[in-house]
Amino acid sequence: MKILIVTDAWRPQVNGVVRTLEATVRELQQLGHRVQVIAPAEFPTVPCPGYAEIRLALASRRALAARIAAALAGEPLYALHVSTEGPLGWAARRFCLRHGLPFTTAYHTRFPQYLNAMFGVPQRWVAYALGRFHRPAARVLSATPEVDRELAALGVTRVARWTRGVDLQLFRPDLPPSPLVADAPRPRFLYAGRVAVEKNIEAFLSLDLPGSRIVAGDGPLAPALRRRYPTALFVGRLDSAALARLYASVDVLVFPSRTDTFGLVQIEALACGTPVAAYPVPGPRDVLGGSDVACLQEDLRAAALQALAIPRARCRAYAERFSWRAATAQFVAALAPVEAGRAAAAGG
Repeated sequence: MKILIVTDAWRPQVNGVVRTLEATVRELQQLGHRVQVIAPAEFPTVPCPGYAEIRLALASRRALAARIAAALAGEPLYALHVSTEGPLGWAARRFCLRHGLPFTTAYHTRFPQYLNAMFGVPQRWVAYALGRFHRPAARVLSATPEVDRELAALGVTRVARWTRGVDLQLFRPDLPPSPLVADAPRPRFLYAGRVAVEKNIEAFLSLDLPGSRIVAGDGPLAPALRRRYPTALFVGRLDSAALARLYASVDVLVFPSRTDTFGLVQIEALACGTPVAAYPVPGPRDVLGGSDVACLQEDLRAAALQALAIPRARCRAYAERFSWRAATAQFVAALAPVEAGRAAAAGG
């Protein structure tokens, strides 16, 4: 069947949302589905405030409507998924409501907390907008029970589970050592992800830890952190293959974020045999709470040091529970068929 995904997060962006969508599209295609993605690169763009590497689409209502109508007018479309709450997401939502098309959305990002941390925007303002965005959806895809509760607080009750997976062939313990850390003393503690204020990276970099502190990723906070923490090793943004080798070459992934909905890097690191240290907050708690492959404590230094004793084989075994095939089956099950509104919408 044909599935249309409208998203503001897509290549060349590098983040958990993009990696999730890429893996889902790949699995859908392997299952025989035809997938079309409408993304910012198809339109004029401007830099996102605070994230110059993220481009926001300047898509007129008419331009996006023409692309969706073309998808509807061709091969019969089974479902339409609006992935993000950016300009394309809002325009797609408007199109669907205008034409009576059912659609699904997903709650990937805690924007109330993020925008408050980045710009001081009151969380209640952003929460109001998010609730308005998601409430008309046939179903809103949620990664964890904690996200379910947050959505309920926004007045969103039609929720379906969409967990995450890991490519166990790419992320594995037996990879060649990463040359990026060949000279880094052990133990090696790694942060991986966007280098931005909402990720709380200074909580990691300010820890008094033995060995090496390593940061993989890029973002608006990187120049300041490089200056402030000259003894830390910043290796920049990596592709998936290089990141996998890095995970396999360090001793602990330290995940200092208090605002992530899931934290895909946690299971990627575990798949490479690397244990996790994090705060006992939503995200780490939902994914790793009660497990024996992570240390979740408010004392992040103690958590990082204790995680050194976790056997790497145990970490790999835990990660093997997370399958992109199973996650994609959840995605497909949650979709809302659009056939009822297709004929009306095909006229634009």
